[in-house]
Amino acid sequence: MEQQTATSEVLQVISSSPGALEPVFQAILENATQICQAKFGMLYLCDGDGFRAAAFHNAPPPFVEQRRRGLIRPGPNTALGGVARTKQVVHIADATAGPAYFERDPHVTAAVELGGFRTVLAVPMLRQNELVGIINIYRQQVHPFADKQIALLQNFAKQAVIAIENTRLLNELRESLQQQTATSEVLAVISRSSGGLTPVFETILANATRICEAKFGTMFLYEGGAFRVVAQKDAPRAYIKRWSREPVLVVDDHPSVPMARLARTKEVQHIQNVALEQAYIEGDPPFVGLVDLGGARTLIAVPMLKENELIGAIAIFRQEVRPFADKQIELVKNFAAQAVIAIENTRLLNELRQRTDDLSEALEQQTATSEVLSVISSSPGELEPVFQSMLRNATRLCEAESASLILREGSDLRIVARYNAPAALLQQMERDPIFRPGPASGLGRSIRLKQVVQVPDIVNDQAYFDREPARVRGVEAGYRSQLSVPLIKDNEAIGAFNILRRKTGLFTEKQIELVSNFTRQAVIAIENTRLLNELRQSLQQQTATADVLKVISRSTFDLKTVLQTLVESAARLCEADQATITRQIGGKFFRAEAYGFSPEFMDFVRDVPVEPERGTVHGRALLEGKISHIPDVLADPDYTWAEAQKRAGFRTVLGVPMLREGVPIGVLALTRCQVRPFTDKQIELVTTFADQAAIAIENVRLFEEIQDKNRQLQQASEHKSQFVSSVSHELRTPLNAIIGLTEMMVTNAARFGTEKAQEPLQRVNRAGTHLLGLINQVLDLSKIEAGKLELNPQTVQLAPLINEVIGTGGQLAEQNKNRLVVDAQENLGALTVDPIRLRQILLNLLSNACKFTKAGEVKLAARKVSNGSSFVEFAVSDTGIGMTPEQQAKLFEEFSQADASTAQKFGGTGLGLAITRKLARMMGGDVTVTSEPGKGSVFTVRLPGGQHNKTP
Repeated sequence: MEQQTATSEVLQVISSSPGALEPVFQAILENATQICQAKFGMLYLCDGDGFRAAAFHNAPPPFVEQRRRGLIRPGPNTALGGVARTKQVVHIADATAGPAYFERDPHVTAAVELGGFRTVLAVPMLRQNELVGIINIYRQQVHPFADKQIALLQNFAKQAVIAIENTRLLNELRESLQQQTATSEVLAVISRSSGGLTPVFETILANATRICEAKFGTMFLYEGGAFRVVAQKDAPRAYIKRWSREPVLVVDDHPSVPMARLARTKEVQHIQNVALEQAYIEGDPPFVGLVDLGGARTLIAVPMLKENELIGAIAIFRQEVRPFADKQIELVKNFAAQAVIAIENTRLLNELRQRTDDLSEALEQQTATSEVLSVISSSPGELEPVFQSMLRNATRLCEAESASLILREGSDLRIVARYNAPAALLQQMERDPIFRPGPASGLGRSIRLKQVVQVPDIVNDQAYFDREPARVRGVEAGYRSQLSVPLIKDNEAIGAFNILRRKTGLFTEKQIELVSNFTRQAVIAIENTRLLNELRQSLQQQTATADVLKVISRSTFDLKTVLQTLVESAARLCEADQATITRQIGGKFFRAEAYGFSPEFMDFVRDVPVEPERGTVHGRALLEGKISHIPDVLADPDYTWAEAQKRAGFRTVLGVPMLREGVPIGVLALTRCQVRPFTDKQIELVTTFADQAAIAIENVRLFEEIQDKNRQLQQASEHKSQFVSSVSHELRTPLNAIIGLTEMMVTNAARFGTEKAQEPLQRVNRAGTHLLGLINQVLDLSKIEAGKLELNPQTVQLAPLINEVIGTGGQLAEQNKNRLVVDAQENLGALTVDPIRLRQILLNLLSNACKFTKAGEVKLAARKVSNGSSFVEFAVSDTGIGMTPEQQAKLFEEFSQADASTAQKFGGTGLGLAITRKLARMMGGDVTVTSEPGKGSVFTVRLPGGQHNKTP
């Protein structure tokens, strides 16, 4: 019953003290000594090759003190030694009678002398037949223990083993839970740190030092053959200070320290006593600092490996000589692996963030570029919206506060666009948009060197030390850093982007590239605008020139209108305030037309002749016969007409001579009221207008000459017509008398007895008749040219008229043995014409056909035109000699015949066909011809059905 009570009490202590062995051991010893009637008891635990006293009950203090001094290594004849050797119960009835006492074994002697024991019972504590400890109970008199007591103590030994195993398992469970908690805490820090490694490293070190019972710890990263301290935990202040002075340990400089060995072997370094290390003995400064300043004695250093590449190490230290357990080393290895994961995650996260940032930045830049290109496309020829878009986006993406675009004008610079400039600075820019930067300024260097220039801190810039006004104003406005990027065109700097920030520091490469891209777009926009403006200007000039030419064509001989149009167009297109044209009037040069000048000024200069001399722009252009361009008349010593300048207020003048065969016949002059020279293109345009003015003046001169010649020719033609008409009448009277007398003499030859003279008289009659026909032709032509030939239109039945013509034409055909054929359409009806002139036309054509055809056919065809019109067509065709195209081209000219040989062979005046066409056209028709040499000709007369007679 007593044994059961004791066992129950021990089990209750075991259950109430989970993981705590001291109360269990005390309960076992107390119950064992009491039930087994022993004086005191001890419990030993195995510790390597010896034993360590773990618990005492009722033992004499000197004996307790002796047993606690260190590890006990018992002799073979002692109770402990016997149990250790046999793993069996050892029962010694009298310790003083045993060989160990006689051999003066120190542990037995001390037990007898200090503890006074005589009988001892030693029972092994076995776990799976492995000795884990021994329970000893002692009596101070020789009194062996009974078997039941021995069995009871063996039962207590088993309970002790169970308690030890439970405690071991519980401690392993706690340790595992602690490690898992630490790992979870590290992982939580990793997840929260979002790429920041310092909190992760500090958490790893805190858990490693705490769980592994270390005093302090350090984490290193390994880069380029050196360890760099990145985190420390609970390190002594002096040791921290030492590392803050020299945070890097170069492995090659300290080859004997444990960290160098770790770098070479990539293996754990476990040093039980660092004071015995060669590096400490040799006085290696970092290692001496570890021992002397950090107080380190035992250390472990665990490599952090990524794919077998060393990237760092974790080192934890104890300030006493106490080696780390294998589980603790494994735990630090686990922490090292977690550190590697954290580093890799951070690297990947940072890469992802960088890619995301790059993509976001690229998207922002593309969006900005797209916006700029959209503005460029939507504002052709307008640079201000383009520049504003560029400056706004450059300011935003460069995290700046203000930006401006500057273009070069010779050695000066002009601010052409600005964004978000302070009011005071903006007022200054508007007052003085043109400036010359100092050679030391960022802007000046950028344009001079054609390179990007950054000023990270303006107040430390030489230009600020030199008190350059623009730099001082910028600092006063709060700007501290500057980026200047030149605009390059054809390897020349034509301007720059100037970006200002209120914070110091350099702009990033991407920001510089972005602004550089904007500068390239700006150069393209400027060039496109220049080309577009040139195109517009050219189109405008062409339009103006076309307008002028249109005015000239409509007002060919209205010189005042033409010149006024020229002077107004030149002034408007060349942005002049006034313009004048000087030309010759009565042998002298006067200002004839003007634009923009007041009436009072024109009254002042209109009657003042322009002399070829250098005192005026008009006189200079006349004197030199070339363009005269005076940028500022007040600065030109040769310009002397001060009174005109005062009255009109002009400053810049341009005079372009109007030349005819290299000789000035006038001057086109333009003036501006401010000093602003004309451009080359404007001068070229004015030269064009001057040429047109010269052409207009020359055209009017030629027209007036032609008009005068025409008047003279008209008078001569009238005199000729009067002469021809008078001569014709004078010739016709005697000719008619001759013709009449010869006809009478031929008729009355038999009565007068002059039969032998009949044939000569007939020849005289024919010659007279022929001559009369020629005179009538000349007279008709004269009347037509003089406009005095009058038609007498009548309604004529065509069939009888054709028969009458054929009757007359038959005699002509017989002369050359030709066959005359008529092909007249039935029901030709009537035609309103002058019958005499129609007969004259048809007989002329039949006469020619018969004359140029020998033994052939001559045909007269007549028909109504079947195209819905009322025209009647007469066609006279022959099979005669025909004509070449060259002969046909001049056939209807007056006094023209096919060629000289034809005229010599066939005779004629060359008037018949000319009169025929003129008569046909006077009646509203026409005469055409088709012919082929050797095959004959066809003359076609087309006349309208109604009355279409025209005045010649």
